[in-house]
Amino acid sequence: MSTLVFYNGPIYTLNAEQPVVRALAVRDGRIVALGSEGRVQASVAGQRGEPINLRGRALVPGLTDAHVHIIQQGLTLYEVHLAGVTSLKEAQKLIAERSAQLPAGTWLRGGGWNHSAWGQSWPTRADLDAVCADRPVILTRKDGHSLWVNSRALSLAGITATTPHPEGGQIQRDRNGQPTGILIEAAMDLVLAVVPPLTEEERLAALRAALREALSYGLTSFHVVPLPNHASGPEVLRDLQTLRTRGELSLRALVYFAPPDLEGVIHMGLRSGFGDHWLRLGGLKLFADGSLGSESAEMLSHYEGRRHTGMATLEPEVLDATIRRANLHGISVAVHAIGDAANRKVLNAMERAAADRAALGDAAPPLALPNRIEHVQVIHAKDLPRLAALGIIASMQPIHCTSDIEAAEALWGERCANAYAWRSLHESGATLAFGSDAPVESMNPWFGLHAAVTRQRPNGWPEHGWYPEECLSVEDAMRAYCIGPAIASAEADCKGQLRIGNLADFAVLTGDPFRSQPYELPALTAAMTVVGGKVVFER
Repeated sequence: MSTLVFYNGPIYTLNAEQPVVRALAVRDGRIVALGSEGRVQASVAGQRGEPINLRGRALVPGLTDAHVHIIQQGLTLYEVHLAGVTSLKEAQKLIAERSAQLPAGTWLRGGGWNHSAWGQSWPTRADLDAVCADRPVILTRKDGHSLWVNSRALSLAGITATTPHPEGGQIQRDRNGQPTGILIEAAMDLVLAVVPPLTEEERLAALRAALREALSYGLTSFHVVPLPNHASGPEVLRDLQTLRTRGELSLRALVYFAPPDLEGVIHMGLRSGFGDHWLRLGGLKLFADGSLGSESAEMLSHYEGRRHTGMATLEPEVLDATIRRANLHGISVAVHAIGDAANRKVLNAMERAAADRAALGDAAPPLALPNRIEHVQVIHAKDLPRLAALGIIASMQPIHCTSDIEAAEALWGERCANAYAWRSLHESGATLAFGSDAPVESMNPWFGLHAAVTRQRPNGWPEHGWYPEECLSVEDAMRAYCIGPAIASAEADCKGQLRIGNLADFAVLTGDPFRSQPYELPALTAAMTVVGGKVVFER
């Protein structure tokens, strides 16, 4: 194999001992030299080399999406996509157009809708029936915690005025007691149970599409987590293995599984970290509460202007017992927690599980990957330092902050001062691992980087940033996209930074994030992406 030599940088390593170099050499999938152009050229003298002139373009470590629903992201290219739609009327138009393209009798699937952008009024089955009554329709809200379905879908699922609310869920009803077509949290299962499953080839096609998109941004790894009410861990793991067998797996993956699979994983003796640098087992994904937009995030006090505090999707004793059982068998957990009450309950449960492990001493199997909380969207000031103290990863998605401003202010009020608290968590010593939550938000990490640095939308609003004291520097945000996820996957010894001996995963960019103006960050993307020393994408 020839040696690739990238030169005429700048090359940003994220390594404090050698932060910026001008050249880098790669052989056999690893970095073998970096430094000045002369020193790197001398170190590979006599080897068959292939020079790649960066022409002044910036080279950075490969980014990781630490929280993505990878198959669902790929499916957005084939379903009706309502992200960014600003009115019910516009949504109805897109739904009708997509329905006209489908064979008779098939389900119309899709999602991304956000009723908060439609004046806070929830849509109804009647709104869907008006444009698509002859086929079942199932549309996931942008946060993945609510479904909007039509009368045909409700009928197939047997949901009527007398159907009881399932535990941990809600069937929204009108003043006459009839289901409106909105199903929240566990109530989504009632319809999902009758939706025809995707075929293997449909899933593989979606995966290929999502991986191509990820590479185009400079992403080289991703952590895939199940959506609520989607036990997709084993399915995704199988499909990723299929792609790898076929030589089509071009990014590195860490895969989490859902609660129904826990006992099988324990029975087989599998532990977090099992696998290799291409495909490895993360751990158990749990949901402690719902979401902001669906008003199901569990809060310590009432939502603004409401008389409820959201909902817990797991009872505290079940949450405690599940985390304890997983950790005592060497299985890490990643727990979805949005509200301040949910975050406190998760921290309490993880703290008790850690005490149980400590009491067992050497008898407890190693916990190779740290536990993590997914989202940490609003946290009480007293709980914020606990993540660092307990070694818990703060797996967060910066783009949620700027997307949610109006809803957060309307529903959380003054509690927004402790929402999306990246700088406070970073300064407390917690490890940040950034991702997208795609397809809830865009998978483009440069949108997320811009949000983390400015707390503004790409149009510059709000003018000085939303709670700007929580902004991060470009370097700290880049570390949260590179080093933090490597710590979360227990691979910081070989990923996240550019060092001799590390995996040769990096991206050549169309611009320089360290020299760009903040408003220029969303326009960045990859000119070239390298994974394992192989050029897998060129623009």
